Amino acid sequence: MKLNVRKHLLAVALVAGVAGGAVVAQTQPPQANGPGTESRQSRHHDPAKMAERVNQRLANLKQKLQVTPAQEAAWTSFANAMQPPAQRPRADREALARMTTPDRIDHMRALRDQRNAEMDRRADATKAFYAQLSAEQKKTFDDESARMFQRGGRHMGRHHG
Repeated sequence: MKLNVRKHLLAVALVAGVAGGAVVAQTQPPQANGPGTESRQSRHHDPAKMAERVNQRLANLKQKLQVTPAQEAAWTSFANAMQPPAQRPRADREALARMTTPDRIDHMRALRDQRNAEMDRRADATKAFYAQLSAEQKKTFDDESARMFQRGGRHMGRHHG
């Protein structure tokens, strides 16, 4: 019974999200195209800027953790896994508008599955790196990751716009 309710709620949320996204896309005023007028969405989704922010956070974390030479290989694997993908899977609103509702739902599920696979890969890399840390480093890592979730939690997994 719970599974059917979850599936129903997921379908309703997907349809509402797609419909809501279309309304937002239609009602947003065009952005000015001059220096310093970069849209909020382009700042958050520019792969180069995203990678720069990730690398700054990683450098800061590495310094705070005081990663030892023995931990360097584990750090490198972790840092590589944290890099943002060059191309994030996204819904093409025009393509979605041409789809039938069942096709749209299937497409959104496929995008969700891709995002979940990426999250699982990062989670596994984080756990593997965490296992290599000393007790003091684990406390630092826990404190830093808690701050990151508090700071970025409003945006994680949500689209801007």
